[in-house]
Parts: sequence; structure tokens; C-alpha cells
Amino acid sequence: MEKLISRKEAAKLLGISIATLDAARNSGLISYVQYVQNGCVYFTDAGLQEYIAKCTHRAKPVEKSATYRKLRSVRA
Repeated sequence: MEKLISRKEAAKLLGISIATLDAARNSGLISYVQYVQNGCVYFTDAGLQEYIAKCTHRAKPVEKSATYRKLRSVRA
């Protein structure tokens, strides 16, 4: 059986607050273990790794233009 991680430890490992962790849990982004309704909530290492994978985004390439303005056409 895997080691169960408490809410406080999980938030510290992920570098987020407990409130953010609870919001992710309530929205279904992270899996958790709860033996009794309204009881203590625990997380597994695999669940935390899965959450990190879901929330990791690829970096977008830099746009060629430095501004959002369109270049003026050159008049002859």
C-alpha cells in the first residue's frame, strides 16, 4: 500500500496553498482518499504526479512582432 500524504504535506510538496489544493480536489482535478464521509483527506504520490501532469502546459512560441499593432503599408 502506498504512503498516504496529508493535505498540509501535499500542499507543501506542490508549492500551493491548502485552499488551492481543496479547490482542485472539489473540481475533480486531483484524486484523493477519504475513508469516512467528512473525515480526513489524504493523497497518494501517484495522484499528485497526475495532478502535476494535468496542470503542466507547454510554453508557447514567441510571436514574430513585438507589438499587436499592424504595420503600415509603405506608400510610393
